[in-house]
Amino acid sequence: MKKEEYSDIELVKNIVEKNDVNLFEVIYDRYAHFVYNKYISFLKDNEEAKDLTQDIFIKIYLNLRKFQGRSKFSTWVYSITFNACVEHIKSRRKALKIQELQLHNYTEYLETDEVSYSELLDNKYECLQNIMNTLPKGEKLLLLMKYQQNLSVPQMVAI
Repeated sequence: MKKEEYSDIELVKNIVEKNDVNLFEVIYDRYAHFVYNKYISFLKDNEEAKDLTQDIFIKIYLNLRKFQGRSKFSTWVYSITFNACVEHIKSRRKALKIQELQLHNYTEYLETDEVSYSELLDNKYECLQNIMNTLPKGEKLLLLMKYQQNLSVPQMVAI
């Protein structure tokens, strides 16, 4: 039987039991468009939706063992996707509020003192750290792997 002919349940079972990452490609091909469309409906930003689609498949892969088959696999994927969309929007709003506060403080700082270039960089780094600290642990880890360690999605899945 070709791997494309497996049912979702068979794919999950083989991926979990045999740790066959190649079979996950079939799940990705089946559901990537669906996940991407859900992100687009929430975010209205193609590039962000593409990035988050990759992130959600890492999350799906890492949680395959938790799928118990009480619902259809597509329902489980939808649930993870929907919850991730909502969490992303919440964290984005929270980050924006923090950025607004920091920008206000930063503006006041610039208006009152002579500031050196190194002080500006330190403040920028501190702002970035604060924003990263507002993210859920898993999302922060994904961002660090992607942008600090320059790992590709397949490399992140393999970890």
